[in-house]
This record gives sequence, C-alpha cells and structure tokens, in this order.
Amino acid sequence: MIHDILIAMLWSISPFGEAKVGIPYGMYSGANIYWVFFFCFVANVLVFPLMFFFLEHINTYLLRLRFYKKAAVYVAKKAKLGSGEKIKKYGFFGLIFFVMLPIPGTGVYAGSIASYIFKFERQKAFIANTIGIFISSVIVWVTTLITMGVIQ
Repeated sequence: MIHDILIAMLWSISPFGEAKVGIPYGMYSGANIYWVFFFCFVANVLVFPLMFFFLEHINTYLLRLRFYKKAAVYVAKKAKLGSGEKIKKYGFFGLIFFVMLPIPGTGVYAGSIASYIFKFERQKAFIANTIGIFISSVIVWVTTLITMGVIQ
C-alpha cells in the first residue's frame, strides 16, 4: 500500500499527470481511497513552491542558454494564449478556474507559469492554485469512485 501511494504521489508531482493521474492510479492499485486523495493532493500542492523557486532562481540563469530560452519563450507564449485573457480578466478566480480544470494543459504547472508571467502576488497565486488543485482533485476522485462502482 505504501509503495502504491508513493507512486501515486510521484505521478501527482509529475508534469505528465499531476493528481489527475496520481489519484486514479492510487485508487485502482487498491490503496486506501482517503489516503490516496490526501497524499496526492499534498504532493500536487508542493509543485507550486518548487515551480516558483525554479522560475525565480534557476530559470533566470538558464535563460542565458539559447536552446533553453527558445523553449521557455514557446512555453510562455502557449501559457499566455491558452489562459492569458481569462486569467487577466478574472484574476484570482480566473486562475482558480484554470487550475481546477481536470484536462491536459491545465493544472498547477501551467497555473504557476501563468502566475509568474502575469506577476500575481505569490501568496494569492499559491492560494488560487491550491483551491484549484483541491477542486480538480475532488472532481477526479469522485469520477474515479464512480467508475470503480463505489458510488452509484
């Protein structure tokens, strides 16, 4: 059980799935559904401070490298196009909505980048991302319970 929860947490930290993959993985592996939700949620929340540390400290150093700068500009443009107008228009609540959508391309990684690009106050951005992650995790958790036949 601990092994399965650790793998689910790694999925929840991963940019390839976040809690959208970690929660179903943990639940289908037979781990306690409540522990899976809790640990995957916490792991996904940890992404925000890690991303901000990266964006504020490591990113500025790596921008000196031509290939990295080209990729970073591409990601920044995608973030602005995908979420920019709504986040700018609705601010805090726009960021919550963007992060809470349990679809590819949204989530805490994209929300952290958008927060950084649009210069959100860090504490408000953290709260908005955390609320969005929680709502997204609840949606994924309940949907997984339904597909498992636990809720009918």
